[in-house]
Amino acid sequence: MNKLPIAYQLYGVRNEMGQDPFRTLEKISRIGFDGVEFAGFFGLSAKEYRNELDMLGLQPISSHVPLKTIRENPDDVIAFHSELGCSYLVIPYLEEADRPGTPGFAGVIADVIRFGTACRKAGIRLLYHNHDFEFKKVSGLFGLDFLYAAVPADLLGSEIDTCWVRYAGVDPSAYLSSYKGRAPVVHIKDYVSGNTERTPFALIGEEGKGDPDRSGFSYRPFGHGCQDAEGLVSAAIEAGAEWLVLEQDEPSGESPFMDAWESMETFRRLGVR
Repeated sequence: MNKLPIAYQLYGVRNEMGQDPFRTLEKISRIGFDGVEFAGFFGLSAKEYRNELDMLGLQPISSHVPLKTIRENPDDVIAFHSELGCSYLVIPYLEEADRPGTPGFAGVIADVIRFGTACRKAGIRLLYHNHDFEFKKVSGLFGLDFLYAAVPADLLGSEIDTCWVRYAGVDPSAYLSSYKGRAPVVHIKDYVSGNTERTPFALIGEEGKGDPDRSGFSYRPFGHGCQDAEGLVSAAIEAGAEWLVLEQDEPSGESPFMDAWESMETFRRLGVR
């Protein structure tokens, strides 16, 4: 199997980042990751992070930035991430009023086109990261497909989250193949679930609208859940992925670092590393 660089989505160690960002980055580097994807900066500057990442040999490949922040300060967002050295900016989530099938979705498309154009001028590529709600149909298409059809590929690429694709009832490997050439970054995420009809909203930022214990949903290290590990990696490579990003929103054991190590062992077993 072809080798690909692997990054770690720092949302999985957000508590640790809040306490000691540099020590946390050092631990991620020691596990063997090539880069990181940010999910917040905890008061430190782009220059401070860039200096630390250079010292550790980690690449700041991308960053999840809420659409609200982008709408309020698009120039500042681009300037910060240009200084940091990110190749990609990612819209990670849509609030309910902005989702496919709502009146606000048209505004999302317009904003994505504007911001994607500004990113391109700055040498950054804008991506969109899905959950499962984008697989609601809009005009006969999945909402996610509608978004990608409405925005030119040079203004918006995909960051397909393979966990949420499968949770929505779609084969993630096949779905990746449908975006060949438009999938530079792929989220690799594994899980188990005893109930595929309920979204574990509490795990993706909507506290009080779901109960992960009753849903039977739980994240797992890659290769230790329900995903076809080899199939996913092969599909990502075939789709033209430049980076794989490991994401595990919540630890399944004592430590997110232990889970990350187990996931890296799966990548090694598959020959990606």
